[in-house]
Amino acid sequence: MNASRSADVVVVGLGPAGRALSARASAAGMKVIAVDPHPDRTWTPTYSAWSDELPAWLSPDVVATRTSSPTVFTTARRSIERPYCVLDTAALQRSLRSDAVQEVQAHAESVRAHSVTLADGTLLGAGTVVDARGTIGEIGLAEQTAFGIMVPRDIAAPALDGVDAWFMDWRRDNGAAPTDVPSFLYAVSTDPETVLLEETCLVGRPALSFAVLEERLRTRLRNRGVVVSGTEPVERVRFPVQPPPANGAERGVVRFGARSSMMHPATGYSVAASLTAADEVVDYIRRGERVGSLSIWAVQKLRNLGLRTALGLQPELVPHFFASFFDLPVALQRAYLSGRADPKGTALAMTRMFPTLPTEARIAIARTVAGR
Repeated sequence: MNASRSADVVVVGLGPAGRALSARASAAGMKVIAVDPHPDRTWTPTYSAWSDELPAWLSPDVVATRTSSPTVFTTARRSIERPYCVLDTAALQRSLRSDAVQEVQAHAESVRAHSVTLADGTLLGAGTVVDARGTIGEIGLAEQTAFGIMVPRDIAAPALDGVDAWFMDWRRDNGAAPTDVPSFLYAVSTDPETVLLEETCLVGRPALSFAVLEERLRTRLRNRGVVVSGTEPVERVRFPVQPPPANGAERGVVRFGARSSMMHPATGYSVAASLTAADEVVDYIRRGERVGSLSIWAVQKLRNLGLRTALGLQPELVPHFFASFFDLPVALQRAYLSGRADPKGTALAMTRMFPTLPTEARIAIARTVAGR
């Protein structure tokens, strides 16, 4: 291989996952080249995480707001005794930049285990290539969609209904019929003065459109007495919740972030998992070992079962499903939501839920397990 440039690691994609891995590999003394068509593009999504998921090396300045006990409304109101935080997206992007990383503004034409070919024919050689390009634009995968608006906290107060944050509010004051694909209200403070009110389709193939979600959000807000001007800043969210199928030509490439098992297929969360896993993956690369483990593979199989369950549940059963989940002890909730390499905890959470579900939901899950 006659590479124009070479490095210990070439990272393709400079979203949160790619920047985190690039920065941590560089901090570990490795030579890193990072490739992205728009490396300086400003990140705009709202990133959130359970506070206990964030790695110790991450600057506390990236946390914009913290809620000690977010609330869910499934079949009833319930507080979750697990702190939840919203990240300051701009601060996160600044914190993950590293002057030691060589950034290349280019499109990666092909990605192989030890080389990346750019659109202009430049060849970058690497001991390890990491694919962190995310999943935006991938076709045929289950997706999560959301439509939200940013409003002052006093305007949002009626929607919050006395709570600091809604992690999920499945009440049907959004105008959806019981047999419609369900959506929930996600409401969090993005800073001390501003609240994001977002109607969210957890997962669908296809997921609900922005038009449907916007109509439901505005119906919900009207029903709660929230008066908006129509000129509020808007957030639109659409992304696959599962990685694209493996490409045989890319065998040996390390997938990282949303393209890997770090994307939780039943929730759509991946940023905190990617931040936490960065040092672990860097250690694997430094030792020259295959990235991943049997435990991670087993957890992903169980989570994929959870995804199939979510896709197959009758709409009216979805709130009951989450009522059973949030009745679990927080340790088991954490195991399922955050335990990327804890198959025992993940399986225990799933088996503890099963007997508490309505009969129709148990039948649906049994059919999913049986592959029907």
